[in-house]
Amino acid sequence: MRYLFIHPVFPGQFYRVMESLAADPQNQVVHISRQSTMTGVPGVRKLRYTLPDTTGPQGHPFTHKMEDAVRQAEAADRLLMALKQQGFTPDLVYGYAGWGPTMFLKDTFPGTPFVGYLEWFLNPFGSEYNFDPEYPLARDRQQYLHAFNAPLLMDLQACDYGVTPTRWQHHQFPVEYRDKIQVLHDGVDTGLFKPAADNGLNLPGLTLPPGTPLVTYATRGMEPFRGFPQFMRALALLQQRHPDCHAVVVGLDKVYYSRLLPDGRTYKECMLEELAGQLDLSRLHFTGWLDNDQYRHVLQASWAHVYLSYPYVLSWSLLEAMSTGCLVIASDTAPVKEVVTHGENGLLVDFFDHHSLAVQMEDALRRPQEFHGLRRQARRTVQEHYELAMLTRRHEALLKNWAGAPLPAGRGIFRPAPPRH
Repeated sequence: MRYLFIHPVFPGQFYRVMESLAADPQNQVVHISRQSTMTGVPGVRKLRYTLPDTTGPQGHPFTHKMEDAVRQAEAADRLLMALKQQGFTPDLVYGYAGWGPTMFLKDTFPGTPFVGYLEWFLNPFGSEYNFDPEYPLARDRQQYLHAFNAPLLMDLQACDYGVTPTRWQHHQFPVEYRDKIQVLHDGVDTGLFKPAADNGLNLPGLTLPPGTPLVTYATRGMEPFRGFPQFMRALALLQQRHPDCHAVVVGLDKVYYSRLLPDGRTYKECMLEELAGQLDLSRLHFTGWLDNDQYRHVLQASWAHVYLSYPYVLSWSLLEAMSTGCLVIASDTAPVKEVVTHGENGLLVDFFDHHSLAVQMEDALRRPQEFHGLRRQARRTVQEHYELAMLTRRHEALLKNWAGAPLPAGRGIFRPAPPRH
């Protein structure tokens, strides 16, 4: 089989399934991207497209996303046409949808099944936007979100099949497209993220001895989308009630999803200013970005791991913490409740109630022995439903099935019937 993967950034979400497919010498696996975060995947031919130099987006601000998508589509199409001229016609294309490079795919390979990796559809109401009253969404921003979806809608129409990681994400897409979308998570490496004995925590510049009551929080960026302000306010209360506890925050002082603050400050700077005199900074440790081994050690040392999120894409970090056997204290929001059941495999708190979060964290630190059952069940949940090897096999089987099947009814190339005489 010939498989073509397309993602703006190599390897994207496709690393494991590409690795698995490429391990079979009968398969040819090609990946095209605009940029890369790693050198390569064994057996995968890696190609890159480049955009021509431009003066930047033109026209109405609402069209800038579409303009960038079209530029990527043109650049990717030139690479796709070169592949086709070299004799490479894929049996299946798996592409990250909504950013442009798959936009003209069906013009080049009209008879090839196109699977869209469908991560998120933006909705001004009912999900991440207009959720937090502290950060209301302006009307022009709501209109911008509708326009932002345009490239994704084109891919939704063009793809023959779709994959999205969770039922919550599936629910965000327009109802008329949901039947073609399969829910299939990428998976978590439970062999890597596993419990360990309490050996304390040893990171560059930070050593905590065994037995240290430790609260952990991990995020890509410290921002409202992941409840960073609520966590910091709760931590200030916890430190006043528990003089021996420490907290480790893993992540970058950047904004990835939330709106930028108008004065150019970061949310970390704002919270440290708001809570000045309330936080004991000697017991609050910001590690920055960690590699997998260091990050895993943080989770293994955790007594209580806090995960807060707007109704948005579920972070891998939640499942990684559960796989490590953390006692997860998480927000009572829709994506989280798909995985965490209060009192069974974790604890849920109101996203906006930092007082309740502080109480729950203190309880976890004061009575750790009473939560061993929740820790065990958290890991069992991931092993049974989100284990990486199991889901990679399912992913590979699904792609093989789609590659070998005829296109869905009405999706093939139109061939008129011969004229009647």
